[in-house]
Amino acid sequence: MLKVWGRRNSINVQKAMWAIGETGVAHQHIDAGGQFGGLDTPEFHAMNPNMRVPVIDDGGTIVWESHSIVRYVAAKYGSGTLWNEDPAIRAKADEWIDWTLADLQPAALGLFWGFWRTPEPQRNLQMIRNATARSAKLFQLLDEHLAGRKFVAGDDFTMGDIPAGAQLFRYFGMPIERPSLPNVEAWYERLKDRPAYREHVMVSFQDMKGRTNF
Repeated sequence: MLKVWGRRNSINVQKAMWAIGETGVAHQHIDAGGQFGGLDTPEFHAMNPNMRVPVIDDGGTIVWESHSIVRYVAAKYGSGTLWNEDPAIRAKADEWIDWTLADLQPAALGLFWGFWRTPEPQRNLQMIRNATARSAKLFQLLDEHLAGRKFVAGDDFTMGDIPAGAQLFRYFGMPIERPSLPNVEAWYERLKDRPAYREHVMVSFQDMKGRTNF
């Protein structure tokens, strides 16, 4: 059985769990990281020398890094759905996976940490303004791309929707200024219709407010 280590309110773990949930593959989730600890053990270090989550063990195949896990799960268990058989569509999905890693997530995660997880007296307001503006610019870029498309790679949901789509629950859940994003919002509604998204991504982050040691 596929095993996955991580805490459910980690956005990187959520991406892995969402991909697994979309395929319906039997799996065992093991709480690790954050308040659960367990990342500094010799056993975990042997799986991931970076000592971070998520990590999966699929019958002896160890994979770490969330986007690598998404791709692995899609390729092995999501053929024809998450893993589109058309190389052109798959390349489009890959583009948005890599774009999220390089651009969107650093901005959105910086905003989340700077605004939500930092106690108000300790917040760096200029950094928050910069992260808010950068996130808005990137989501506007994505909004333009989604015009006339249901999902990032076209009319069908693929693995490419997972990394960027995982950012939306937090972005729309924080009391911040956001630009008009009609296409992103319509995409978000389509994602919320997916049971795996509701189960694995729409996980409350309210208890993480103003906490820097979680």
